[in-house]
Formats: sequence, C-alpha cells, structure tokens
Amino acid sequence: MRRKRAAGPWVVMAGGLLALLALLWGAQVLKAFDYSSPWKGQQQMYKLDIGWPKIPEYFTGQTFCVAVDSLHGLVYVGQRGDNVPKVLVFSEEGYFLYSWNNTVEMPHGIFVLNTATESSVWITDVGTGKYGHTVKQYSPSGKLMQILGTPGNAGSSLIPLQFDQPAEIFVEESGDIYVVDGDGGMNNRLLKLSNDYKEIWLTGTNGTGIGQFKIPHSVTVDPFGRVWVADRDNKRIQVFDKVTGEWLGSWSSCFSEDGPYSVRFTANYKYLIVAQLNINRLAILVAPPVGSIGDCVMVNTVQLADETKPHLVDVDMKSGAVYVAEIGAQQVQKYIPLS
Repeated sequence: MRRKRAAGPWVVMAGGLLALLALLWGAQVLKAFDYSSPWKGQQQMYKLDIGWPKIPEYFTGQTFCVAVDSLHGLVYVGQRGDNVPKVLVFSEEGYFLYSWNNTVEMPHGIFVLNTATESSVWITDVGTGKYGHTVKQYSPSGKLMQILGTPGNAGSSLIPLQFDQPAEIFVEESGDIYVVDGDGGMNNRLLKLSNDYKEIWLTGTNGTGIGQFKIPHSVTVDPFGRVWVADRDNKRIQVFDKVTGEWLGSWSSCFSEDGPYSVRFTANYKYLIVAQLNINRLAILVAPPVGSIGDCVMVNTVQLADETKPHLVDVDMKSGAVYVAEIGAQQVQKYIPLS
C-alpha cells in the first residue's frame, strides 16, 4: 500500500493564508452588514394582539387616527366614510362600547386629554363642509365643548384663528396646545396656543429649509421640553424648543425610503414610534435624552402586510401597547411590547 505523502511546507502556508483571508473577508462583510442595518437580527420588540378588537366588523370606514385614554382604559378611533359613525370607542381589551358622529366631517388626528377635573377628546377635522378646517374638543360621550378655527372656512389668520386642513394636535396637562397645520392645504406651520387659546408662538412656512415644512403631519412633546414634528413630505422629523419655538435639529437619515407619518413616544420615553405609510412599516427610533438630539438611530421595525398603509399611531402610556390606525386595511391593530 502506498503511503500518502505529507503536504509540503508551502502548501500548509498557502492553506493558512487562504483561511486567514477568508476570515478577514467574512469579518468585513459582517461589519458592513451590521453598519447598514443595525436593527436587523435583534429581538422582536412587539407582537400583534390578534384578539383586538373582539369584533373587527365595527370598522366600517377608513380608520385615519387612534387615541388612547390610559387612565380609563379606552381607545378612540376616528374613521371616515359616508353614513358611518366618525368616532368609535373600544375598551383596551377590545370590546366595542359606543360611537358618536356629531359635528365631525373628516377626522384626521385625535388626542385624549385627562386633567384633574375632566377628560376630553380633541379632533382635527379636515372636511370642507360647515364643520371642517377646525380643531374641536369633545366630551368622552361626543358632546361638542370647544371649536378652534373658523368652521367651514380655510385660512391662515390668527385673529380670528383659522386653519387649513389641520393634521394633528397634542395637548399638555397644563392645557397648552400644539397644532400642526396642515395636511396639504395652504398652511405648513406649527402653532402653540395657551390654555385659553391664545397664540404663544408660531413657526413654519412651506419649504425645505430649517424650520420649514412640507405637510407637518404629526406632533408630540417629550418630558425634556422638546416638540417633535413629522415633516412628512420633506422626509424628516424636526424638533423645536417648546418654550420658545426655537429650532433644535432634525432627523432625515432614517427616512430615505418614506417620510414619517406619525411621532409618538413609548411609555418609557426611550423610543419613538414612527409610521411609514407607503412602505407599510413601523420604525422604532432611539429617543435621545436631554441635550442634543444627535443622529437618527433605528433599532427595530415592524413590517406590516402590503397595502396596510399605517397612518397615525398612539401609545398606551400605562401598558406600553401601540395602536396603529391603518387606512389601507381599514382597521386599528394593537401591538404589545415583549419586554
């Protein structure tokens, strides 16, 4: 039997060199992959609650917006359509409770405010009829309490106050109000009002520059005195000082594929939940602490089904659950945090 001849030293060296090159090449590929997609491969942060709501058939129109009353365990849904109730109210467990339709034409944004004495529901109405171009405050049962703007008349005036397709509203416990105006109308501005509805500051015009907007679509406020605005068609989020209205910075690197439609913080204020309608995705971004907002960092995503079209979201600040209003699927879905 012939014995196998041992490999010569040059063969061993060549094999070792090839193995080393393969390791180095693999490391470079892995590094490049991690750099371009830092959130991929991480653990899922949310799961769909398939049992919410209990009876989806109550959604009879296009579901544009959703707001959570964490104090009372209620979820308000704004929908559009002919001969459909414009506001649906569910329990956080998913049971349908009641609906109302009074003086609401085309709801775009919705917000729930709880104070020491009362709860109220704020709706931005982009309709073109006699109730449109307004921001309205309702009781939880749908009684109209306050109208901001000039019903049925689009405009840019501050005295009297006018809106043109106001997109969304955020109200602080102090009663201070932030409105992004508007959703494709003549205005592209962020307005802060006092609790007696007087202007505190106003910023924004149509454009792509610093502090300008192309459809300011959603607004929220963090605990550190910053106002966050989804500048939809400019594909960026802009941030302002809530006291002065001064521009603090912007994020655009996370939105090359699609602009942000919503801005809402998670219950612990560690992340921002951003809906991206045209790519059917929820992006989860790191929320910076006090100081510079830095660069946008996307840590996770929730990919929705094709044609779902997530429009606006809200977060239960007790449980951390995320509710997504989907105008394509004509439903609201609930996502539960996994940790």
